[in-house]
Amino acid sequence: MNAIARTDAPKPLLVEMADKYGLQPAEFSATVRKTCGMGNASAEEFAAFIMVAKEYDLNPLLKEIYAFPAKGGGIVPIVSIDGWVNLVNSHPACDGFEFEFEHTEDGTLISCTCRMYRKDRGRPVSVTEYLNECIRSTEPWKMKHRMLRHKAMIQAARYAFGFSGIYDEDEGSKIAEMKDVTPPKPPAPPAPPAPPSETQTETTASSEPENVIDGEIINPDTGNGEIDTTAFFEALEAEMAQANSAEEVEEVWTARDPLAVFDGDDVNQGIAKAIKNRRLKEIGG
Repeated sequence: MNAIARTDAPKPLLVEMADKYGLQPAEFSATVRKTCGMGNASAEEFAAFIMVAKEYDLNPLLKEIYAFPAKGGGIVPIVSIDGWVNLVNSHPACDGFEFEFEHTEDGTLISCTCRMYRKDRGRPVSVTEYLNECIRSTEPWKMKHRMLRHKAMIQAARYAFGFSGIYDEDEGSKIAEMKDVTPPKPPAPPAPPAPPSETQTETTASSEPENVIDGEIINPDTGNGEIDTTAFFEALEAEMAQANSAEEVEEVWTARDPLAVFDGDDVNQGIAKAIKNRRLKEIGG
């Protein structure tokens, strides 16, 4: 699907997010870096973080979303329980949720079940989390019922609404300690074709930018074989905005193929899925 030129160029992501909260871009960036675990994050990691915050409409200034630095480099986006509650309650299909605890005869907590209801489904999504699988030797887990309820709610939300690429604090800390979450480099591009002759160059010269072929935007490249994630998502959003049916959304998705572009990168795959799902909701798909 060919991209359609836009006369109203979108704001840079940082400017858009800063405007949303009534701050100057530098002030917003400094505040988020200082309060959300992004002090040593690179420009690319910071851009990926605020892209996740934007796509899920989470407020980093209220710590609905923050990040853990990973041992091998990169960051792990963490959503607090307030953020998860916001995600669920703001979803247009949400029709409420309820909890049920299970105890032994002597009152020892065994498990918590969360039932998540959607307006467009006849049966709830039900998830049970067991204390012996979730409990950790940290201060918050002294409140066993509360923490297990949070766990059950988060997992039910994932199954019911397909939230991806974001983690709760327990999950995020394990990933940060055990896994290198630096986005992997994509495979090396194929060797370029032989340069055209001087005559061919004169007859086929075009004024289109380097990342446009026959009117279609290709995956933006930083020049060293790596994908510019910010430019990629801005282009994906622009093309999705032109799609007016579920079929056209799938055409854009197939042409961009973000799951292949970000193979092995759960965070950026989750961002791409969020962009697609948001557009489908906007057009009623």
